[in-house]
Amino acid sequence: ADAFRRRGAEICLTARSAEKLNRVSQAGDLVIPADLLTPGAPKTIVDAVVAKHGRIDILINNAGAGLYQPAHTADGALAHQLFDLNLFAPLALTREAAAHMKTRRTGAIVNVSSIAGAVPLPWFTIYSASKAALITLTDGLRMELRAWGIRCMTVLPGYVKTNFQQNIIGGDVPPALGGMRQRMAITPEQCAEAIARGIERDARTVVTPASGWALIAGWRLFPALVEHQLRKFLPSQGAK
Repeated sequence: ADAFRRRGAEICLTARSAEKLNRVSQAGDLVIPADLLTPGAPKTIVDAVVAKHGRIDILINNAGAGLYQPAHTADGALAHQLFDLNLFAPLALTREAAAHMKTRRTGAIVNVSSIAGAVPLPWFTIYSASKAALITLTDGLRMELRAWGIRCMTVLPGYVKTNFQQNIIGGDVPPALGGMRQRMAITPEQCAEAIARGIERDARTVVTPASGWALIAGWRLFPALVEHQLRKFLPSQGAK
């Protein structure tokens, strides 16, 4: 919100917690407390923005959660919940926003995926799958919506220094990931600036930190080698 506010944007913020929204909002911001998993919430959010501003220029789908359970033993209900939030909620918001953007023949849709969507992480398989689906969705939307002048951008962050891992919906974070997180971690401010600059230069994909491109390239060129390295972070075979 700060990154776009500095660029002169009119801000709409939505999240579940009204208290936290009020903490980060400023005078003039449109604040909409909502749970994206509630039926009808995406339409309510988009309608409120259009009612106040008459248009939507940029939609940033940033809500998401994590699940640290092996795919072969994961709780089915949690897996569905993860896909509902990480994939189907962005899709619902995109459908609502795109309908308005098409009337003006302009707009931008930003879907925040993850480096884990480009490189499957074995301690995070279902999360990786949901974020990979979001990458594919964004690539397809880019082709679908081009005729209306609507741009679509995918963001692939590495580890961002937030409370993400303290708010996972299930499972346990492998202890071995501690050092990896430190090497690839960025601040929320760095991530936000990368997103804003990506929109300014009409990027298709933003990887932040940029060093994440090395992991993606390694996966594409030497998948067996990268798989071997990533397996080292898995808990012991005896762990559930």
